Amino acid sequence: MSSDARYGLTVIGFVGSVFSPYYALARRRGRCDPLDHCAINVALYNDGRKLWAMTERGRGRLHRTASALCIGPSTMTWDDGVLTIRIEETTAPIPSSLRGVVRVYPKALTGRSFALDEAGNHRWEAIAPCAHVEVRMSHPTVRWHGSGYVDSNSGNAPLEEAFHAWTWSRANLRRGTVVLYDVIRRGGGDGSSAMLFNTTGGIEEFDLPSRVNLPATGWRIARQTRTDHAEPARLVKTLESAPFYARSLITTSVLAESGPAIHESLSLDRFRSGLVQAMLPFRMPRHRG
Repeated sequence: MSSDARYGLTVIGFVGSVFSPYYALARRRGRCDPLDHCAINVALYNDGRKLWAMTERGRGRLHRTASALCIGPSTMTWDDGVLTIRIEETTAPIPSSLRGVVRVYPKALTGRSFALDEAGNHRWEAIAPCAHVEVRMSHPTVRWHGSGYVDSNSGNAPLEEAFHAWTWSRANLRRGTVVLYDVIRRGGGDGSSAMLFNTTGGIEEFDLPSRVNLPATGWRIARQTRTDHAEPARLVKTLESAPFYARSLITTSVLAESGPAIHESLSLDRFRSGLVQAMLPFRMPRHRG
């Protein structure tokens, strides 16, 4: 998010795109090569205007090294402690150019991962939870700086087989970045965690704040978060609203400090429905080259 909260940007590199309808179809047919389903997802929230790109590409457009991920014309590279993201994508469903350079300057790297399910098939790592970001987009022409966050999810099985749903949020505090994770597992029970990542790479787990409800989305996706006891949480803006997913800007209070937070809700029960799968190609086209 920009320092004035007018702009936002999310970039996700997918190798084996977990939300791809083409990958889901390939799995059902028994031909599931994850390297044939890769994408760079870009969502730019530009002072009230939203631009979205998520073009899927095959293994011929994938190149990986220890310090670089290249999918089609877009790249992510680590160089001298800085993550540089070069974006060259086409928006959907209305095609337009989305190009620019994003540089992420981590204050510290954590190097620790956490299992989200009891079997350990799904893992999450907050790589750089406290970071400074510089955004320089050429199409559209946008320049800003603000706070950033880098994490990674990896897994050995489809998400929808392990989870009903999850919610996640991150908030910048004076002491560092707080991440709240709530997952509802298909095997029963839930997995919840509350962590403070400080600017030197330290991790402090703390007692879960109280759970509160936020307004559901227009697609009737439930939104919940956690906040200090008796302190309110408020929905500020819905950044992304899809049949199975929502990304939002909220205000909350954690560890006795109030402020804005990025929040997401994911319904994997909704994602696996046939109707939603049929809708996804309109937002996630597949490049044949």
